[in-house]
Amino acid sequence: MTTPDVHSALAFGQLLHRLERAVSRRIESALDGAASLDQWRVLDLLSDGTGHPMTEIATGVAVPAPTLTKIIDRMVDAGTVHRRADDTDRRRVLVLLTDAGRELQQRLAVAVDAAEHEVTAALGDDAPMVRAMLERLAHRLG
Repeated sequence: MTTPDVHSALAFGQLLHRLERAVSRRIESALDGAASLDQWRVLDLLSDGTGHPMTEIATGVAVPAPTLTKIIDRMVDAGTVHRRADDTDRRRVLVLLTDAGRELQQRLAVAVDAAEHEVTAALGDDAPMVRAMLERLAHRLG
């Protein structure tokens, strides 16, 4: 890789990082202190109502397992999620939303959707293409 390629790759990485931070700040603002960004990601993932094992949540939320354990412990203490043994494999623990967690997720989803709409609106008609390109890049590199 030549020097211009290195600088180009670094600039691209920095641009993606800046974009991720800007979008995260907008979502955090929409959450208005009711949940952290990681807690929101957990609430959103669990909103399908099926219950998920910790390893699946860690992957979906993109946090290390020890960090997720702390997040889930805080959410259990707050009464937004609960743990229970999986009916099909009693060795596995599933995390599910409580009624309060479901209500919180539904309430916050409106604000988060508005924040995400604001971001995609900034792209105009290019939003679907940009999303598809970012998904393709994430798939190829992930």
